Amino acid sequence: MKYRILGRTGLEVSEVGFGGIPILRLPTDEAVQILRYSFDKGITFYDTANAYRDSECKIGKAFSDIRHKVVIATKTGKRDADGALEHLENSLKMLQTDYIDLYQLHQVSREQDWQQLTGPEGALGALVKAKEAGKIRYIGITSHSLPMAVKLIKTDLFDTIQFPFNFIEDEPKDELHTTARTMNLGLIAMKPFAGGALANASLAFKFLRQYPDFIPIPGYDSIASVDEVAALYEQSNVVTEEDIGLMDKYRNELGKQFCRRCEYCQPCPNGVKITPAMGYPILVKRMSPQISVNFAKAAMETVPQCTDCKTCIERCPYELPIPEILKNNYDLFEQHRKSIG
Repeated sequence: MKYRILGRTGLEVSEVGFGGIPILRLPTDEAVQILRYSFDKGITFYDTANAYRDSECKIGKAFSDIRHKVVIATKTGKRDADGALEHLENSLKMLQTDYIDLYQLHQVSREQDWQQLTGPEGALGALVKAKEAGKIRYIGITSHSLPMAVKLIKTDLFDTIQFPFNFIEDEPKDELHTTARTMNLGLIAMKPFAGGALANASLAFKFLRQYPDFIPIPGYDSIASVDEVAALYEQSNVVTEEDIGLMDKYRNELGKQFCRRCEYCQPCPNGVKITPAMGYPILVKRMSPQISVNFAKAAMETVPQCTDCKTCIERCPYELPIPEILKNNYDLFEQHRKSIG
């Protein structure tokens, strides 16, 4: 494992990090075991959020005795000062620490969010004061809107930018990354597997490792998943013509309208299990229809509860036509269910 300086923060971090979402589904002891194992494999950068339920608690328990050896990033989705400070205090408590290395304003993709954040009672001013008090070392921002992300970093108010980046969503490598590099901002790549749409870890990281000045943060839910990614960083990185062809094949098959499993669309007011139902076509490609039907049955049987209220569309950072996609996925599910009797 090699180590990088995260932009102008001066923080030294491992060249690949650890995203905190997958450990949500694990019992605490198992999550702690995987976190400590990842540290033993050389991973020192851990990214989570107040919204990721007990992820902060698990990270805190894993690293309380070696806090100074890891770099912890977390986030708040609050736009007001009081809400952001409440989240900060909660994060400090859950992470069992008296400072956050990198505190990020989460999912700032709309102009109205930006106006609220920077208003008289906005979160940004409160976080600047918290930084002056020593509770935060550096302030970053995350987004899913490329134009907004470019605007945000040009304000020169942030030390890092976290944005989706993978060989399906490679647009950030142009203006966003170029501008960030000019300003010496730390680059953090969320969704290295395109939210689970990419199953080929070797291919995903062959692409990502071409850009060694930013830190991918894949999620891990097992010792094996840590080993898989860590092993890739023990090899030299060579992208072949065959690799490029396979990347193009993935791009053509996925297009742009696919779910990244960010789960901002949830909870559905009508009880639809949106995220697993959105991923049904990808599941079918990896398994037989019979296995897929049985595996996805609980989620897919909630799809008819959709009333097309469009709440999910309003929440989706990618503006996906979710009800339409769910209907198409349900039709495919029904075809498979009928075909297997």
